[in-house]
Amino acid sequence: MDAHDLLTIGEVVERSGFPASALRFYEREGLLHPTRTAGGQRRYERSVLRRLAFIRAARTIGVGLDEIREALDSLPNGRTPTKADWTRLSRAWRKRLDEQIEALVALRDGLDSCIGCGCLSLQRCRISNPGDRAATMGAGARFLPALLRRPVDAH
Repeated sequence: MDAHDLLTIGEVVERSGFPASALRFYEREGLLHPTRTAGGQRRYERSVLRRLAFIRAARTIGVGLDEIREALDSLPNGRTPTKADWTRLSRAWRKRLDEQIEALVALRDGLDSCIGCGCLSLQRCRISNPGDRAATMGAGARFLPALLRRPVDAH
């Protein structure tokens, strides 16, 4: 590969919209694999931009880093991934997206009166919680759709 085909970390930051700290984090997590110059500077193949777009999309729908790593590790070595490669990876997440859309629509449609939190403060709520029975169901907003109750990954 010609050195002119490689991008500096600054170029990747500018092109991808990810901060340099995120690129270094994803490298530590094994999601990105830059090469190093003799002086130790990171250099990225142009295909890293597609990987970063994939990571952003996956994180947006709640895919964890382990699952992203597994998906990216399944990509071919020695060539830039094709549209077919990306389609294969994203197909597995279609059901998850459909479930999230359904849960978000339910939340949107009930947001003005009830968000499923199980609170005792609303005088009228389509999900009544007399005697705080939701407290016995565990922590969090137990009446929310399950997908919306998942713990939020900080990264």
